[in-house]
Amino acid sequence: MRMSQVRVVHVIARLNIGGPAGHVAGLAAGLKSYGFEVTVVTGTPGVSEGDMTTEVQSAGIPVWVLPSLGRALSPLDDLVSLCRLYRLIVTLRPDIVHTHTAKAGALGRIAARLAGVPVIVHTFHGHVFRGYWSSIRSWLVVCLERFLARLATAIVTVSETVQSDLLAFRIAPPEKVHVLPLGMELEAYIRCASTRGEFRAELGMPDGKPLVGIVGRLVPIKNHTLFLQMANNLLSNGFEGIFVVVGGGELASMLVVTARDLGISNRVYFAGWRRDISRVYADLDVVVNTSINEGTPVAVIEAMAARVPVVATSVGGVPDMITTGKTGYLVPSGDVEALAEAICRALQAPESLLDAAQKVVLERHDLSPMLTRATRMYQMLMAR
Repeated sequence: MRMSQVRVVHVIARLNIGGPAGHVAGLAAGLKSYGFEVTVVTGTPGVSEGDMTTEVQSAGIPVWVLPSLGRALSPLDDLVSLCRLYRLIVTLRPDIVHTHTAKAGALGRIAARLAGVPVIVHTFHGHVFRGYWSSIRSWLVVCLERFLARLATAIVTVSETVQSDLLAFRIAPPEKVHVLPLGMELEAYIRCASTRGEFRAELGMPDGKPLVGIVGRLVPIKNHTLFLQMANNLLSNGFEGIFVVVGGGELASMLVVTARDLGISNRVYFAGWRRDISRVYADLDVVVNTSINEGTPVAVIEAMAARVPVVATSVGGVPDMITTGKTGYLVPSGDVEALAEAICRALQAPESLLDAAQKVVLERHDLSPMLTRATRMYQMLMAR
């Protein structure tokens, strides 16, 4: 079967700004350029999350929006989504249904199996087995994912660490779990130095003072409170730098209040969502990731490509990207003192570390190799 005859439907809860949606957008556009017939089915992003639907459509990818497919759980709405998804899949008659994120992954796999789709793939961009819910609810989620894995032809993870976690939780047998690292267009970040000074000038930030930033959704799992506590720690010890929070989300207002309560509002700037994120990296001296759990954080890939030193909590798939002292700096999750110390080290990072970090992401996370691996995986699964 020629690629132009292969229909692929990607199902994701919402195309909000972030890693999973960015992965789907790049994968869908890339597969289309390779000759696949690609459709994306998604829910509606929250008002504070940002929306990548236009980017996907601009690549010539049809996008079907099922509002109830979003993140919120509702038995009635979820049943409606399942029925609509089933009817849509029957209409589109795909050869492959590829699902992403937890809820869309559950409904998408069930609907695809009911519709008799030949190949069903689900990607874990991370997992929700730790750090999200109580131990009992987490155990129930593990049991559900074990059942759902039986409906899939293949399970995909974005890193070796996430793959190891899935095997440790016995989600699926080893032969069924594949690693497909997140791939992105990195050229804008590689060349971002040409815009250095523009972001500082826009915000009225003085040259010469360190600029420490965190980029991502303002949601509990990202643990921005730790970032603010670290900022307070450094500032209390005479640090001369400025801190920038880039992104939006449900915790935006609470984090502004937290910065005010800590007495550091005049040294923390909340930049909101940015479409010109490469300009931001051009002026950041350190990028921080404070997540409690992660798959492959996009901000870390972007920063490493832009040759900005990264300090990150050692969680999820982050250690697959960063080796302390060689490609960045890892710290224990929740450790304010270690985070503050690592940032001081990162401000003195040698050029050799920045070179090594950029080389890692170019070799592992550039879009073209990811598309080649995805195409080969699809062909292998269809041949079976």
